[in-house]
Amino acid sequence: MSCVAVRWLSTSTTALAAVTLLASCAVGPDFVHPAAPEIIRYTRKPLPASSAASGQVFVEGRDIPQEWWTLFKSPALDAVVEHALQNNPNLQSALATLRAAKENVDAQQGKYFPLVAANFNPTRQRTAAVISPVLASGPNPFDLDTAQLTVSYSFDIWGLNRRTVESLEALADVQHFQFEAAYLTLTTNIVVAAVTEASLRGQVDATLSLIATVTKMRDTLKRQLDAGYANRSDLAAQEAALAQARATLPPLRKALAQNHDLLLALAGAFPSEGPRGTFRLVDLHLPVDLPVSLPSQLIEQRPDIRAAEEQLHSASAQIGVATADMLPTFTISANGGYMNTALAHLLAPQNLFWNVAGNATQTVFDAGTLYHQLQGAKDTYQAAAWTYRSVVIGAAQNVADTLRALQADAEALRAAADFERAAKTSLDLANQQTQSGNANVLLLLNAQQAYLQATIQVVQARAARFSDTAALFQALGGGWWNREEPPVEKVLDVRTGQAGTLVERDR
Repeated sequence: MSCVAVRWLSTSTTALAAVTLLASCAVGPDFVHPAAPEIIRYTRKPLPASSAASGQVFVEGRDIPQEWWTLFKSPALDAVVEHALQNNPNLQSALATLRAAKENVDAQQGKYFPLVAANFNPTRQRTAAVISPVLASGPNPFDLDTAQLTVSYSFDIWGLNRRTVESLEALADVQHFQFEAAYLTLTTNIVVAAVTEASLRGQVDATLSLIATVTKMRDTLKRQLDAGYANRSDLAAQEAALAQARATLPPLRKALAQNHDLLLALAGAFPSEGPRGTFRLVDLHLPVDLPVSLPSQLIEQRPDIRAAEEQLHSASAQIGVATADMLPTFTISANGGYMNTALAHLLAPQNLFWNVAGNATQTVFDAGTLYHQLQGAKDTYQAAAWTYRSVVIGAAQNVADTLRALQADAEALRAAADFERAAKTSLDLANQQTQSGNANVLLLLNAQQAYLQATIQVVQARAARFSDTAALFQALGGGWWNREEPPVEKVLDVRTGQAGTLVERDR
């Protein structure tokens, strides 16, 4: 419970000025930020400062740049991300939801002040003859014009409104961090989609290269068959291998086209339009220095953790709201104006009327409704507390899994590269034997298949390092706290499908 002094000031065009000094207490618990996890690292063993195998360095405690994707040094990637941040509909939807949450806060804060209403009511009426005349002059029927001003104010003695505002502010913060999560997810998905496109393109290139090699061997065997140095079964086996290699191309090309469509959709464009970036692994640069935030920093950086904390904050404030509902309410109202049968003389002093009234209300019996609402609010707080703990544990697991993946990626790439070199040597020897007329078709087919598999594994291992590096930046929060400029906010005209700025909407 917190006790505060609140000073109210309200003015109106009718010269109403009220200054109320009210010392009051906000019932219910004051929110306390959850404690940071009592861990100093993510993995059981300390992270190596550097790894010769990976060529990347883990730097604990280093801050994360807001535009972390620029560390890949790809102008094409930067352009697609920038286009997406300007046009992605999900991001703009999150911004609109955030604006609505802030408006709800402003609307509730209006209840701090008195409610003032002006009313003008002209009537013509006739009273029954058996009733005494309503007017002293006695005409019947008669006209009656009434102009009045009504003022009402509810004293926030127990902090009901303040706790409600506190809850709504927390929910607005939830929307803010959900926007940051959407922002981070969008940028990460674009980077991963670009890496996936580069990987698929590399796999297509490797398959085309093998097809060219297999075609060359097929032609060699055909010439040897014509010269009587090879048999038909050897040529048939090589032709089958060529057909098999060609059959792997359509699925790769389909995946490549669909991934490109995904990139365009993330950028807020239709498949027939949008940025036309082409991504290859050779054009992407792997960041060397990888920041690793401390666990105590992680709870301040991860948008999902911050959102869960604000959900807990809102639930805490709702306990105060439920508590205040059980206590007396105090309101004051005033009504004043002028009433006359002639509009021309409505504002004459003798036509003035007014009244002032106070009201105190206490629920005496409700069959336990308010009590159970309070207990439900406390249980909701407990649920939010456990959810918060679950999110923190999941975030730490996410970081740990990503760190382990990065360490394994370097070893996987090194093993794949060794496999590729060995497979290339085996293929070259098999090709030499075939060209010299000492063809061992089974050896040649196995060498061709092994080389294709090894080449694709190298491409996939290289792509995994890029994807897992992006995943690390996402797991650590993405650097949203270092944003220098606010995100671009737009509004959509559903009739035309055209987007404009907020300033254009409010004109």
